[in-house]
Formats: sequence, structure tokens, C-alpha cells
Amino acid sequence: MTEPGSSRSRPKGAYDVFLSFRGKDTRKNFTDHLYTALLQAGIYTFRDDNELTRGDEISKHLLEAIQESKISIVVFSKGYASSRWCLNELVEILECKKRNTDQILLPIFYDINPSDVREQVGSFAKAFDKHEERFKEKAKQWREALEEAGNLSGWNLNDMADG
Repeated sequence: MTEPGSSRSRPKGAYDVFLSFRGKDTRKNFTDHLYTALLQAGIYTFRDDNELTRGDEISKHLLEAIQESKISIVVFSKGYASSRWCLNELVEILECKKRNTDQILLPIFYDINPSDVREQVGSFAKAFDKHEERFKEKAKQWREALEEAGNLSGWNLNDMADG
């Protein structure tokens, strides 16, 4: 029998939740606990480090998971903006939300303020100093996505970095 959250145990398009997070920041604490709690509640959740097998086309598989999920939970953390992968996921999540009004985006602000995301200050500003050198056009798109997501109502979990 396969694990409840595995793509092999559910038909295509059956994810309830797509979980977007910066692995270095939250994988071993908050995100792992959230993922486990969702699975235990019977909520089928896509988490890239758990769902992708060697040889899978990562970008296509992730895009399909985002597009087919009913809800996207984005865990914003201090290192989120340093990951181009996370930023590209966020752009796709917001585009899907616009195309499909039934899709829901739930932001979680983990050990940062929503204003850090919205205004790209602190660690987000440092990340964009690097991004804008190499990815000027993409950086503009990423900034707009962060501003939009930072304006959404979500959960502010300040001072939670220790789990």
C-alpha cells in the first residue's frame, strides 16, 4: 500500500493541497509538522521533496501539481525569496488562482512579517539584490507576486523558527 500523500495512491489531479516552502528554512520543523498533520487529517498534500522520484521532469510535475491542487499553502520564511524555484512556484500559484477562482491561496508568514514579503525588505531585499543582477525581467514578475501574496490574509507565525 502506498503512502496516503503519494501521487501513486491517488488519481491524477487529486491533490487537495500544494505546499510551497523553502526547504532549508522549514522542512525539518514547521513544514514537516504541517505536512504530517494534513496527511493524518486525510488531506492529500503535494510536497516536492516527498513526491518527486528520480528521473521525473521536475518542472512539469510541479506545474501539474500546482494547477491540479484545490489549495496552495505558501510558507514564507526568511530564505524563501532566495530560491528562484520558490518564486517561480509562487508566480504559477497566483496565475492559477486568477485563472481558476475556485483555487485558494493560504499564506503562512513563518518568522517574518507579511510586510517583509509585501515590501521585499530584510532578507527579501538581499535576495533581490542578487536576482536583479541576472534575472531582471523575472525579478519584476517575482516582486509583483510577492507584493500580491503579502497583501493576502494569512497566518503570521512570528518567532516560530525554533519549531
